[in-house]
Amino acid sequence: MKKTVHMIGNAHLDPVWLWDWREGQQENQATLLSALNRLDEFDDFVFTCSSAQFYAWIEDSNPELFAKIQKYVEAGRWVIVGGWWVQPDCNIPHGESFARHALISQNYFQEKFGRIAKTGYCVDSFGHNAMIPQLLRRAGMENYVFQRPSVRENPDLPEAAFLWQAPDGSTVRTYRLLEGYCIWEHIEEVLSTYPERGPKDQENLMLFYGVGNHGGGPTIRNIELIRRLQKMMENMKVVFSDPDTYFKTLDVKQLPLVKGELQHHAPGCYAAESMVKNMNRRAENALLSAEKLCVMAELAGKPVANSDMTEAWQQVLFNQFHDTLAGTGKESAYYDARNQLGEAVSVANRNESRALRAIGYDIDIPLDEDTLPMVVYNPHSWAVKTPVEFETGMFGNIPFQREAYLTDSEGNVVPFQYIDSSCKVWNRTRYTFVAEVPAMGYAVYFLHRGDKEPAVRQDDAIALENEYLRVAFDPETGAVSSILDKRTGKQVLSAPASAVVLQDDTDTWGHTLVRLDEPVGAFKLERFKVMDKGDVRECVKVISRYGESTLTQVYSLYAGEAQIRVEATVNWQARNKALKLMYPVNTQNGTPTCEIPFGHIEKAMDGREEAMQQWADLSGSGVGLSILNNNKYSVNFHDDTIGFTVLRSPVYAHHDPYVLREDEEYSYIDQGIQRFSYVLMPHDGCWRKAGVMREAALLNQPLITAFETFHPGRLPLKKGFLTVEQENVQLTALKKAYRGEGTILRLFESFGAETETKIDLNGTAFTAKFAPYEIKTFRVQPDGKVQEVNFMEWPVG
Repeated sequence: MKKTVHMIGNAHLDPVWLWDWREGQQENQATLLSALNRLDEFDDFVFTCSSAQFYAWIEDSNPELFAKIQKYVEAGRWVIVGGWWVQPDCNIPHGESFARHALISQNYFQEKFGRIAKTGYCVDSFGHNAMIPQLLRRAGMENYVFQRPSVRENPDLPEAAFLWQAPDGSTVRTYRLLEGYCIWEHIEEVLSTYPERGPKDQENLMLFYGVGNHGGGPTIRNIELIRRLQKMMENMKVVFSDPDTYFKTLDVKQLPLVKGELQHHAPGCYAAESMVKNMNRRAENALLSAEKLCVMAELAGKPVANSDMTEAWQQVLFNQFHDTLAGTGKESAYYDARNQLGEAVSVANRNESRALRAIGYDIDIPLDEDTLPMVVYNPHSWAVKTPVEFETGMFGNIPFQREAYLTDSEGNVVPFQYIDSSCKVWNRTRYTFVAEVPAMGYAVYFLHRGDKEPAVRQDDAIALENEYLRVAFDPETGAVSSILDKRTGKQVLSAPASAVVLQDDTDTWGHTLVRLDEPVGAFKLERFKVMDKGDVRECVKVISRYGESTLTQVYSLYAGEAQIRVEATVNWQARNKALKLMYPVNTQNGTPTCEIPFGHIEKAMDGREEAMQQWADLSGSGVGLSILNNNKYSVNFHDDTIGFTVLRSPVYAHHDPYVLREDEEYSYIDQGIQRFSYVLMPHDGCWRKAGVMREAALLNQPLITAFETFHPGRLPLKKGFLTVEQENVQLTALKKAYRGEGTILRLFESFGAETETKIDLNGTAFTAKFAPYEIKTFRVQPDGKVQEVNFMEWPVG
């Protein structure tokens, strides 16, 4: 069989990596100018370019150059691929982030070029979650190109082309590069091997060429060489081409089928550079929550301006570039990332606050000078009963008053408890109570003057207990030693937990890392402290130490909850080490499961470092433990133990095979103080029934409390605006339409079960059917008309 090799002229450009975004922006302009020059010089040359951000930069800085690109796109010689803002990390971003990559980028391409990308393009990303085929299909893309993991890293994947299937059944034609994505030397040598490369039954292959990583693109010498080779190569046909053209040559029926995720490459990156991962999670959820509150205000009859939200999302999407979000960039690049992601959070907070004020001021709150009203808002599509905290100076000029009681919107007394204030001053008081708030709604609570303080128990025992759980702590390490689930009578842990320090001499990416399994020590108890014990919660603080590093964990167990909430602070002073929280679970050959974008996936109990999102679970033998988190992305499972990875501390931007010198000073990742929250959620072996996905979403988008004043209004003291009937159908987005009128809802089926559910948006009710793991998006028009749309918010079908 005489093969055809499609020569793909491209310029791989990392907008941020070993340089900052300003240098990346300049190199983008130089690279695209070079590509235009080659198109002018060679009438058979074709150029392939991804990433909407690159085009937006050029449009902003050089309209003349941009207009020339438009002409070549129209002529079919400049091919747009990768319908996302950048080439992101493909394991860490929230499912909604992938939807926004498509929403903003494909709309941009359609508006500027009259077409969208048809081929997904992440040639340098470090792994690919199992939902990507569905994400691509919902974004109008039919194909996918990637390189990592390589054949060496995952020989079980087919070479070259295959059909990739997501859990919902969506498929895309997929190609794993046989060589690198930026070959500009030795083209003839590489090409000469192609008759023997790839599956024997595939007549067509791709070879990517052009100077890359720091941009550049195909050179005159490259193109002239390929022209000569077209005449010289008798055993193959060599053509200037593009990925779209290549994929059209494939017979889908002849392609091998691959299901599941495409892993592993550089698994250490999912625990590197905690700040950027924390800020990414914060920004994603702040924007999603703000969007919901803005829609809630509109449904309440108080529409507010939704300003700068697209620009804020663009900042988030830009910083999801694979080297940035993976933590593998230069140190100074993370100063920019912090500022850009912080800007996105600020935009979200401003919009959210505007919505809260609009809704709150229209609630009818009668005057009572002896009360302080507060409104608790729920940004989720189910009614929530969960702890909240608030802090106040209490009743205007009265400096400090602890004699008070709390009531709900119906006048029922609600237990509350004083807790430690974050302000160490004499006139601030902090409280906690369990709020009940309708789905996508709000509820008003009132703090009243009283004549006595809430009761507290004098209990110095370093233990936690309520009607569901009994928790004990190891007197030597301070870690949790046992969790008795009173509902089942079973011990959840098979051995005490531990905070383990592991040797980690790999580079920033963890290129040679498979498992973090070389312990060099563990944190030991420094002191215990009972924080508070009352009718609402029991809370203890545990401070432990390893060398110069400290770990402070505040464990809370609320009445009526079967979960242990943990607020953790690490002051890390170790280098070339990793920190894991190890929880041995009382299962026998249990089933590990992790959240991925818009779903979950089962993992192997083999100790490998794996990417996760908001939760990880280990279940079996009628016992299960889920660990939920608010900013971590790495975990492993081994010997029925969950290894929750907190951090790694390699040198910034250290890439093998560079050898570090002992006589040099280097900057190490994750030094100093960082904070994270996690939740231990025991259950009877079924995370679905336990409500893990909802609780993880609630941890990452908590209820919002806002104080109010007294005023007349049209709204009642308690109201909900949206309900989704079936628990396994989870709403991820409620937002104003990107273009035109209407409200956008996005939901997905989370359990793997065919489901029909009723959805009610403030009186507009409709029924939707979901296949297992299916994502659906709906536009609800002001007249009540409901239409299914794709990620671009265009009609389906």
